[in-house]
Amino acid sequence: MVGRSARDEQQLLEAIEEIPLDSLSYHTQSFFLRHKYIAGPYPNDFATWAAIQVRDRVLGEKLGILDPYDFENLEALRTEIVNIIDEHLSQLQIIPRVIYGEPFHFMQSRIIEVPTGLEARTLREFRKILATVDASAVYYHNFEAILRLGRRMGDFALWIDEQLDLPELAKKISSLDFYMTSLESIRQRIIKLCDEVLVKEAPE
Repeated sequence: MVGRSARDEQQLLEAIEEIPLDSLSYHTQSFFLRHKYIAGPYPNDFATWAAIQVRDRVLGEKLGILDPYDFENLEALRTEIVNIIDEHLSQLQIIPRVIYGEPFHFMQSRIIEVPTGLEARTLREFRKILATVDASAVYYHNFEAILRLGRRMGDFALWIDEQLDLPELAKKISSLDFYMTSLESIRQRIIKLCDEVLVKEAPE
């Protein structure tokens, strides 16, 4: 935990302005890692807390439509979240706060890279491994690579483009909407795209 909490939306705003980027990432990106099988109604912790605990569904919806991949980095994402909350509060006479719900506790996480020992040299090998590898690998090679590391596309798409020379497949994978869905859904969609290519390559 970061050691900060918020009981109203003004406190939430002030804390978001100051929390470490690792905490911001935890409450936006890693939401999917913690909910890897089911996509919730709100895709980040800030939106969920506002809508469910404070019962301010208007702010929840405003924060819920944010896509981290629309921003160059986490600082840009932080600025947009702060602006949304600030503008929302400027239109209210009373600051929405928790009455019966739980306060927002800011958390912090660190990504630890652990090699799986699995390697792929062909698209078929990649597809086979992707079908069984832990969902955390799907998260790391897509969410982590793009937003926190600032890469133009996820590791899967980049490898398929540069190493397998399959730019069209890489483009399709890179164009997938990784937000507002679950990690398992993302896995299955990438597998489906790979299968479409493998079927065409299979000898008749």
